[in-house]
Amino acid sequence: METVWFAIIAVMLAVYVVLDGFDLGVGVLHLFVAKNDAERRTVLASIGPIWDGNEVWLLASGGVLFFAFPRVYAAGFSGFYLPLMMSLWLLVLRGIAIEFRSMVVADLWRSFWDGVFFLSSLLMAVVLGAALGNVIRGVPLGPDGYFSGPLFTNFMPWPDQGVLDWYTVLVGVFALAALTLHGALFLVYKTEGELNARARGAARVLWWVVVLVGVLATIATHSIRPELYEQLIGRPWTWILALGVVAGAVLMRVFLTKGLELKAFLGSVLFLASMLAATAAGVFPILLRSTVDAANNLTTENAAAGALSLRVGLIWWLLAIVLAIGYFSYLFHSFRGKVQSGAEGYGH
Repeated sequence: METVWFAIIAVMLAVYVVLDGFDLGVGVLHLFVAKNDAERRTVLASIGPIWDGNEVWLLASGGVLFFAFPRVYAAGFSGFYLPLMMSLWLLVLRGIAIEFRSMVVADLWRSFWDGVFFLSSLLMAVVLGAALGNVIRGVPLGPDGYFSGPLFTNFMPWPDQGVLDWYTVLVGVFALAALTLHGALFLVYKTEGELNARARGAARVLWWVVVLVGVLATIATHSIRPELYEQLIGRPWTWILALGVVAGAVLMRVFLTKGLELKAFLGSVLFLASMLAATAAGVFPILLRSTVDAANNLTTENAAAGALSLRVGLIWWLLAIVLAIGYFSYLFHSFRGKVQSGAEGYGH
């Protein structure tokens, strides 16, 4: 049952990254691909009906973690208190920027909120990648099940690491590149005309950036945590996940070149989902790794809630996920297709 809940949390986080990832990428790109106010309204209209719903998956993942693995929730949310507060403020600023932009029709006002939307989206993508880097690298988890540390020290992964070091920042840069490419492909799918052409050009360049930084991040991960790859090699069923990463990268490039816009975006979905699934398979069964002593690791066995709670909770989770899938299917179906140029509407 603990393994099932580990998989549930991994899937929910992957869904969050895939869904909120493209509107983060759109936020990073919109200053570069949209050249006037009408085009920026078009960009915001492409995510307007769905961006806040996408963020629900992050909140739901935190709730599920609290329910299934309370020791990991307690250690992570206290040890990463400062980064979590930063993430919260960035999410708030993104929402305020989208909502406030349309309140006043003035170039300076709208340019200010466009800048806030760009910067908060960029930093949020980096923070998500740095968080994944911390999970892979490990944290100074003590025998009491807690840890604390500064935001950064000397930018070395150990022995006195902070939240940010050269490795976690590299993973953050990779996340920024991958999510910006994800957003570019989403804009290609949702827009037309010159805006579509600029998004297509950005996607072509970003694809090479993702491949280059991805190779560097893979090499760095092997030097920081070689056992992650040893576990993947030792579990042949996970090889299909590695194949999914490569296939997703190739397919999004091929489909983009052929003008198959939706398929190119789905190639990016396959790339991100396979990469996160492979990472989860590589760290399993450890949820929070200790860099102090392996005996302090929080695993699916020693950090799980009671067996009865997990069994009963699974029934309620299944009911909730069916409702969520139905709602999101209706939402995305309702707003399918291209957005109109300079569209006015919700949140923009």
